[in-house]
Order: sequence, then C-alpha cells, then structure tokens
Amino acid sequence: MLFKLLAIFILTLLILIPLGLIRDTVQDRQQHRQDAIASIAASYAGGQTITGPVLVVPYKIKIDEVAQDAEGKKTFRSRNENRQYLFFPKDLQMQGELLPGERYRGLHKVHVYELQSSFNGRIDYQLPSAAQLAADQITLSHPYLAIGISDVRGLLGSPLLKISGQALALEQGAGGLGKGMHAALPQSGLVENGSIDVSLAMTVAGTESLAITPIGDNNRFELSSSWPHPQFGGSFLPRSRSISEQGFRAVWEVSSLASNAQRQLRSDDKTGIESLDIQLAEPVNIYSQADRATKYGLLFVLLTFVGFFIFEMIKQLPIHPIQYLLVGLGLAIFFLILVSLSEHIPFWQAYLAASAACISLLTFYLSQVLRSIGRGLGFGAMLTMLYGTLYGLLISEDNALMLGSLMLFVILAVIMIVTRKIDWYQTAVIKTPQAD
Repeated sequence: MLFKLLAIFILTLLILIPLGLIRDTVQDRQQHRQDAIASIAASYAGGQTITGPVLVVPYKIKIDEVAQDAEGKKTFRSRNENRQYLFFPKDLQMQGELLPGERYRGLHKVHVYELQSSFNGRIDYQLPSAAQLAADQITLSHPYLAIGISDVRGLLGSPLLKISGQALALEQGAGGLGKGMHAALPQSGLVENGSIDVSLAMTVAGTESLAITPIGDNNRFELSSSWPHPQFGGSFLPRSRSISEQGFRAVWEVSSLASNAQRQLRSDDKTGIESLDIQLAEPVNIYSQADRATKYGLLFVLLTFVGFFIFEMIKQLPIHPIQYLLVGLGLAIFFLILVSLSEHIPFWQAYLAASAACISLLTFYLSQVLRSIGRGLGFGAMLTMLYGTLYGLLISEDNALMLGSLMLFVILAVIMIVTRKIDWYQTAVIKTPQAD
C-alpha cells in the first residue's frame, strides 16, 4: 500500500507537467488577443479620453532675477516665461450615444465603438485689467478653445464647435491639453470679466474603452448604448443607471468639489487625470475562464486518484500506475480541448462538448479497467458531477469561494463515510480478484 501511495504521489506530480503546459498555452492565447487589440487600435483608434472644452489664454510674463557671482557681485537680468490661464465650464453637460461594433484579427474579436456626442457649457472667465497687466509685466497672446482627444484618428466627419451660436474653425492640437483640436478666438472679443456659451457636436471612434474628464464646476453626462454588458470604472461611478438585454443608460453628476481634474490640468504633470470610464466588457472572457478552470485541474486529478485508491481498498481490485497516468492525462487534455473549441463556438457549448468527449472516453476506458460496465458508469457519473460543479464555479465568479469550499466539504464527507469501516492497519496487500 505504501508503494502504491508513493506511485500515486509521483504520478500526480507528473500530471502537473501537462497541466502547466496547458495553462501556458491559455496565457499565450490570451496574449495573442491582447496583440490583436493593439493591432486594431494601431490601425483604427485606441481607447479614447475626452477632455474639454477649456478656454486657454496664453501669456508671457517678464521675470526679473537677481544673481550673485563667486565674488559676491550682484547682477540683474530679465527673462520671459510662457504661461497660460485656464478657464473651465461653470456647467458642462454631455448627451451621447455609444454605438458598439466589432473588428477581427484572425480568430480574435475586438469590440469597437462610435460615440455620437453633444457637449454644452458656459465658461466664465476673469482676465487681469490693463493696469494689472502692465504692473505684472504680462502680455496676453491669442486665446483659444481646446478639446483634448487622446487619439485624434478616431474623429469621424467634421466636428461642429459654436461659441454663442457662431461656428468656429477647428485646427489640430489642443495646446496644453495635448492631443486633440482647438479653435482660435478673437482676443478683442474677450473682456476683463465675461462668459461664453460653448456647444460641441462630434463623433469619436475608439476601441473597447471610453473615458470622459469632468472638468466643469458642475458636470452632468448622459450616455446610452445598445451594449448590454457595460463595465463602469474610473474615479466616478454613475449616479443612476439601467442595464438590460437591450442596452444601458447611465447618468453621471460630478461636482468640482469631488474632482481634482481642474487642479491636475493646471499642474505640469497631467498623467492620471481623474475621469469616468466605460468599458465594453465581454460577457464571457473565454481565456480568463479557461485559465481559472485549469487551476482546478490538479484537484480533478487528485479526486479521481483518491477514488481509484479507495476502490482498490474496498473491492481489492488492483489498478496499475500506467492506468492511473492515462486517466490523469485524459482529465488534463479536457482543458486544452476547452480552449481550442471556445475560440470557435460559445463557451458553454465548448465546455459541454469537451466535457462530454472526455467523460465518454474515460467511462469507456474505466469500464474495462474496473472490469464492470456499472463501475465505469459510476465513475463517469462522478466525473459528470465534477465537471458540472466546475462549470458552476466558472459562471458564478462572485460565489466561487463559497461553492468551492462547500464542494470540498461534501467530497471529504463522502470519503470519510465510505472509508469509515476500513481497517487501515490490516490493509496492506491488494489482492487480484476474479473477473466479474
């Protein structure tokens, strides 16, 4: 018996090799999908981040400096430094519709979208008076409205920007906001204190994710789509949302008191600006689920080997280590079949086909190994329960820990009940019985 236990232990370690290779294959296929997403984003448009509109007033300020040399002599010099005033919307509203689509790279499907949006806001500004400009030695430059777009290749058609009802010509570049577009304003049109009404209509394409920066003092964003599986993230979640099979509708209401976006845009470091994010999430990520499934592979093998060993102890029917190994390989190859099929058909169909194939093969094989069709069917029923339980764990991600712990408790209880009358001190030799 000790020799058999040692053999089972060694076989279990050997099974870890194909399981590890299969898991590496799953992760490699997942990396191929990420490469497909990057490839489509490189030729289409990546995930988009929209910031704006912002009123930018560049200026030059003359700075007088005092320097001291090694001998203690003071020298005076002046230099000009470029700076800018940023004025954000008092109230910023956005209404948008997200139109989902698909692109393919080989077997891999990537979700893309077109955002049809309309931004409206009022920007209050306060410029220094002529006396302040002269006293501070400031020279104003040409003001402009800037709209930041992380990937300008996604701009579709001709965006329409209006200020107080007057359309303005748009040009590339968003100045201090980075990539995007801007529209020059006549400097004479800005008084010391005033406000302008801004409206912007544009269509932006992107891949999988969309982010919008709440730069206004009061922000209200409404977004609807026919995509039924949105994933909301970023720094702000929707205040209200409704999700159904027909799509979703979400509303964000964000105050500048709750957001650091304005302060971050005024700083030199503009990385990691707070935004609200929407992701076109996949309802079933076949690679993440297959990777999770492979983590249970060793448990499947151990439970099957334990079942074999207990059967040997109770029925005194020897099972050769080679037969243990073949059954373990049959269990391991299930995960490889699952991944390969799920790239072509829905995940549940791939799971059903892979599990049915492996269960049928192992049931047929075990009917010969255990010298009884009934015993083979019994082990086939046990494997069916294991595969069914695993599928429940995969689709119930939030309850996976609870279901897994209950499954292990039930299995341990069954083993204890079945083996409660075995005298392990007397069990030393497994005899070869006659065939049924």
